[in-house]
Amino acid sequence: MPLVPVLGVCSLKGGVGKTSITLGLASAALASGLRTLVVDLDPQADTTLSLGATGAAAQDVAAVLDNPADYVVKSALAVSSWDPDLLDVLMGSAESARHDGPTFAHRLGRLATGLETLDEDEYDLVLVDCPPSLGGLTRQGLTACDRAIVVTEPGLFSVTAAGRAFKAIDELRRTSAPDLQPLGVVINRVRARSSEQAYRQQELEEMYGPLILSPIIPERAAMQQAQGAGRAIHDWPGAPAAELAQAFDTILARAMRAMAEA
Repeated sequence: MPLVPVLGVCSLKGGVGKTSITLGLASAALASGLRTLVVDLDPQADTTLSLGATGAAAQDVAAVLDNPADYVVKSALAVSSWDPDLLDVLMGSAESARHDGPTFAHRLGRLATGLETLDEDEYDLVLVDCPPSLGGLTRQGLTACDRAIVVTEPGLFSVTAAGRAFKAIDELRRTSAPDLQPLGVVINRVRARSSEQAYRQQELEEMYGPLILSPIIPERAAMQQAQGAGRAIHDWPGAPAAELAQAFDTILARAMRAMAEA
């Protein structure tokens, strides 16, 4: 496994705000002064775009999955406009989709091999943004991780997708990724006055108990506004943004403690 702690962010259902959670955690890492690398495995490459790293590297994550050599990894890294000194991006691209089909066991460790080339003096944290599906990319991403966050929202289909994600993590832990452990569930985009959401949130809490990460992430326009402006949520003005920033600080602190104790 890489010497640097690696935290994966996954969901087996699109539209639950997985990339927003990745960006919120990256923002919290910057606010804590952590030297951070974000790996964008999603072929949509929204994280790469949001972090202001588009077109800034010679290669991308698809090349790393082809050949996880040190020089390939370095050629796929770009600095983020959020903070060129503390935040780098392993560039996402649509090319990574060709790695999303059935993946042989000997290929599942390619991202992990690439991350093992990183010097522990270079980064304090790696965040892996997985695609919203259980294909080869997500399996390779989770195989490289120490801990994994499952992102969901309080809706029927999202609840069932969270269950599938935990089954996938358990399967990988028993096969290709013995060091992988679930950190827990982030309940995202919670609306205060929705009775249906309140019911689904209670359902999630009954199913996963202590695996529900606190606090929940409320639905706030500030998140979309900050992303649209290419800014970290910690740098966005207003009380709603400050509320979100504090939530991400708390979740990241829990993740760092868990990975330090492993």
